[in-house]
Amino acid sequence: MSNAAKLDNCANCDTPLTGHFCANCGQEAVLHAASVREFLHEFIGHYVALEGKLWGSLKRLIFKPGELTNEYIRGRRVRYVQPLRMYLTFSVLFFALLKFTSDGQTHVDNKQTTGQNIAAATIKAAGKPQPQDAGSEESKSAARDALADVMSEMAKEDAKSDIRAAKAEHAPEQASGQASGQDKQDKQDSTDMNINEEYIDGKLADLPLLRRQWHALNQLPPEEQVKVFKNGMNHYAPYAIFLLMPVFALLLKVLYLGSGRHFGEHMLFALHTNAFAFLMFSVILLAHYGLLQFLLWCWMIGYLPWAMRCVYHSSRFGTFLRWAVLMLFYLIALVLAVMISAGMGILTVGH
Repeated sequence: MSNAAKLDNCANCDTPLTGHFCANCGQEAVLHAASVREFLHEFIGHYVALEGKLWGSLKRLIFKPGELTNEYIRGRRVRYVQPLRMYLTFSVLFFALLKFTSDGQTHVDNKQTTGQNIAAATIKAAGKPQPQDAGSEESKSAARDALADVMSEMAKEDAKSDIRAAKAEHAPEQASGQASGQDKQDKQDSTDMNINEEYIDGKLADLPLLRRQWHALNQLPPEEQVKVFKNGMNHYAPYAIFLLMPVFALLLKVLYLGSGRHFGEHMLFALHTNAFAFLMFSVILLAHYGLLQFLLWCWMIGYLPWAMRCVYHSSRFGTFLRWAVLMLFYLIALVLAVMISAGMGILTVGH
């Protein structure tokens, strides 16, 4: 028995219903409780099915640079995944993989360090004399050999000590000069550090919260400081790079002045090309073969100028020149955005 409820008015906009769908908003007239099967069917139908939007969008995005943007401009939009959704999907995928792979590498490094420590401890323990049976001739022989080695090492150390003492006796002024130079260097480093801290304190005088967080950061060991900046980049970089999309579009607008293109078309091109970049970066992170990674990098570098030529129909030289200028300014903006994102991690210290 169906638990569907047939309504006289639309549950969404309260418009009188005359068919299976609302004439005003398009919602179904017959409502029933949502099921897992329904969710799976919707997902498979829209994203995984061979005739779905995803595969057609991916084919044009990856293998036909600029074609997806041209299709959208021509008005063929329903058959493809929306540009913003595509960008967000691939950017989230990339940053999730980046965090996963970096955390996995850190875990492997920790395991290697632990293994090295265990090995060192084992070697050290093996070098110590072990309890032996009183009647064992092999144990006695090993003990004599170990004692002989120790005596030999002690003799070598005594000889080295005599040589060092002789050098110190004949060159007191040189040793004094070296110590004085080291003291001066330490004092200079300390002075430079104090000057830097005073300079930063002065700049942050009107920002008490940031100043307090800066002092808290300085109290952490170097390893923890690096972790703070890394966490800040992982958390804020996706938002910062997304905010750069209008910057990318603005650069295109300036480079193609007089082309008659609207800002929205440049924004569309920015979303598609950056979605492709995130997808390629994700595949590169997963690829473990040097040749495959090299080919992906080559395709990614050549993709943008090819797409620019297909969408904006400029000459080869004009496209290359605009691409070079675009990459120069966008990479500067990208580096600044990542640095600011890493710096934002300071705000999380102590929380």
